Amino acid sequence: MKITGRQVKLEPLTKTNWKSFEDLMGKKGGCGHCWCMLFRLPYKEFQSNKPNGNKKLMKGIVSSSKPTGLIAMYENEAIGWMALAPREDYIKIENARSLKRIDDKPVWSITCLFIKKEFRRMGVSQIMIRGAINYARNNNIRILEAYPVIPYDEKVPPPFLWVGVLSTFTKNGFEIVRQNGKSKAMVRRDVK
Repeated sequence: MKITGRQVKLEPLTKTNWKSFEDLMGKKGGCGHCWCMLFRLPYKEFQSNKPNGNKKLMKGIVSSSKPTGLIAMYENEAIGWMALAPREDYIKIENARSLKRIDDKPVWSITCLFIKKEFRRMGVSQIMIRGAINYARNNNIRILEAYPVIPYDEKVPPPFLWVGVLSTFTKNGFEIVRQNGKSKAMVRRDVK
């Protein structure tokens, strides 16, 4: 089965749809009680906040109306999540030598793509990336940046793909601006 973009509604995560996000993330907060806080916190703080602190921190960010990302809804069910916010909101990215800024332009980063298990390999990531491009256009965001993996095998376990796959981004007009070894890249797309 393949899902089309017309069937999926993308909406920013807000207090109103928090419950859908919570249901999507499940008891483990996506993966390992992350709640999409891994890149937002120093590593020790992220680890010490497990199992419930990261969820509370994410809920606090959402409650303050700061951008956190887009949720994909299909037939009133959350099936996907994309973390999307200004790059400077992600402390871990800002401080990583391998992800050092290539210029001083304002950038929004896509740091996570989480697709509900039964909806994987149906084109949802493509739909979400196109949705992020449209969201950027509609909100005067000029540059999107992401940090996808370059799969080393056909059957890479899903936990290693949470930052997205390179080909999914390049199919949507992103270009490699830096490659970190064989398995990671920094990609960008100018939004016009």
